[in-house]
Amino acid sequence: MYRSFFQLKDEPFRLTNDPRFLHLAEPHQAALKVVLEGILFRKGLVMVTGPIGTGKTTVIHTALRVISAKKTGITSALLFNPVLTRDEFLEMMLEDFEVNCPSASKSRRLIALHQMLLETQRGGGTAVLFIDEAHLLSTELLEEIRLLGNADTCQEKLLQVILCGQPELLTMMKRRELSALQQRIAARAHLRPLSVAETGDYVAARLQAAGFQGSSPFPPHTLDVVFRYSGGAPRLINLICDGCLTLGFRTQRRTIPPEIAEEVAVSWELAEPTLPAEKKAARAASPSASAPAEVAGTTSAGEEQKTVLDMLIETMKQNRMAMAQVERSQGFCR
Repeated sequence: MYRSFFQLKDEPFRLTNDPRFLHLAEPHQAALKVVLEGILFRKGLVMVTGPIGTGKTTVIHTALRVISAKKTGITSALLFNPVLTRDEFLEMMLEDFEVNCPSASKSRRLIALHQMLLETQRGGGTAVLFIDEAHLLSTELLEEIRLLGNADTCQEKLLQVILCGQPELLTMMKRRELSALQQRIAARAHLRPLSVAETGDYVAARLQAAGFQGSSPFPPHTLDVVFRYSGGAPRLINLICDGCLTLGFRTQRRTIPPEIAEEVAVSWELAEPTLPAEKKAARAASPSASAPAEVAGTTSAGEEQKTVLDMLIETMKQNRMAMAQVERSQGFCR
């Protein structure tokens, strides 16, 4: 949509875990170090927590790529939806570890899993279970994980478990019934949001990875607004910056002013709409200011402005129409 306008080879602020756009700020580097040390030194249970959108899943996928590239004989499994029963949890583990066990018996499945863990250890490797969204785990599943983590030799743990979740996971671990599990956590990391400076570095790195050259379309004052409404969470930074580039293209602005970032933040309900002082005063003085039915009709056609969401939708429609015309001209059909 905006790539040619900003001379980009790709969209820099997609929400997918594309390794081409990987930028590890200090908190992500620290968390990744904790995870990799936990795996390589066979520590058993490692816990990574952080608020929504701070990059926990990014840390998991980066760790997976690192251990795959090192070819250390490490086998891994990733559970990204842990809302499961005990039987479903064990079944998904075996499936992801590629353990063949046709029996539905839990004892048979546990024997097959333990055999795989031993064979991996004897080959000089280890097995790692990554659990994303771990704050959604039930108490029963957390207890199951504790029992699975008991598998070891005299020297090391056979199964390394990386629990990755929102701060609620910390609260869960304080429950009395989970005290045995909490005592087994060998290493912890907490992902904090990015600082103002780290936000600027993050945006610059994503733009560079997308092929951008020249002065950044995000001047310092605009980055301040991006930071203010994202709170330093990479996911929200991506949302705001992508919206800014889209609206910048729509309004033909190659340098994004703070007002556009404000408008995008409002469209994502990250900020309240700002009104001129005289409009605020008039609204406060109006006895019907809080009446939804009357407020809905107070804006005249001359005062009504397009929201950023309207602009995004309109631009997407225009883009689809243009692509359809190109396909028809080249003889393509859907």
